[in-house]
Amino acid sequence: MRYLILATLLLAACGKEQAAAPAVPPAPTFLVQALGEVAIHPERSAPAAVVGKNEARISAEVAAVILALPVDVGQRVRQGAIVARLDSRDAALAQERADAALAQTQARYAQAAAQFKRAQTLREKNFYSAEALTLKETELAAADADLRAARAQRDTARRNVEKHTLVAPFDAVVRARSGQVGEFAAPGTALLTLVSAGEVELAAQLQAADAASHTSAVPPAPTFEANGTSYALKLLRVSPAVNRDSRSIEARFAFKDSAPPAGTEGRLVWREPAPWLPADLLVRRNGRYGIFIAAEGKARFHPLANAQEGRPAALDLPPETQIVTQGRHALQDGVALQ
Repeated sequence: MRYLILATLLLAACGKEQAAAPAVPPAPTFLVQALGEVAIHPERSAPAAVVGKNEARISAEVAAVILALPVDVGQRVRQGAIVARLDSRDAALAQERADAALAQTQARYAQAAAQFKRAQTLREKNFYSAEALTLKETELAAADADLRAARAQRDTARRNVEKHTLVAPFDAVVRARSGQVGEFAAPGTALLTLVSAGEVELAAQLQAADAASHTSAVPPAPTFEANGTSYALKLLRVSPAVNRDSRSIEARFAFKDSAPPAGTEGRLVWREPAPWLPADLLVRRNGRYGIFIAAEGKARFHPLANAQEGRPAALDLPPETQIVTQGRHALQDGVALQ
């Protein structure tokens, strides 16, 4: 009986030991994916404004009183349309004097030409000396020079009259009106500001790091977001110069389809052409952030420069690179992946 009780107690003790034995943890599960499947292209933006390809300040070229400004702010004007008239009476009088001087000079030239022709005829008959013929030839040359000078003065006078009527150099919209009717305009006085009505571009102010993303061979198509509307863009050029005040670089874009009016402000929106890694896939080893790459059946830690916790990180790897996306927290460099 005693042995039976001892055997029963031993069996019970063994059962308790087996029940108390810890369970073997399951082997970690690893998931490997191509970088191109998990990479993202963060959206970026920068301030931008629609500007006319041509913007001109229409200024007076002569000193005169402003007689009329037949256009107003916001009005569209066609190329060649009159946008300002100045008092041209003094210029008209100067043109009359130039016309009279030209007529007088033409008469003197005709007289000199006739005298030279008669002198040639007499010289052929030996009724005129060679010295006298040379003198007539000189008088004709001087009369011709006077005639050309008089014509130039006449053309200058006409040009001065034309300067009193200012026209639009291109199809435009009146942005500003600086002059007023009745004011005296000195040469260089701005009267109007015109901006191209049809030819517009988008000017965006980019940081130096952002400017590099727009010179990529195959950049994502940027858009201009303004007043709830999105406009497709095409990169034209990126300035190589840095603005001294804002430390920004200007980039110019053309609108692919429709374009908003000049002066519209909004934001340039684009996605980074280079792949970035989502922040939740980063791991930290030896004080550096990076990713685990599957290579030859082993996990290799690849640190990423400038990677920060909680932020996406730029990548310098090809899209076919195999990275560990699941089970990465339990890995160390060189561990075999099973």
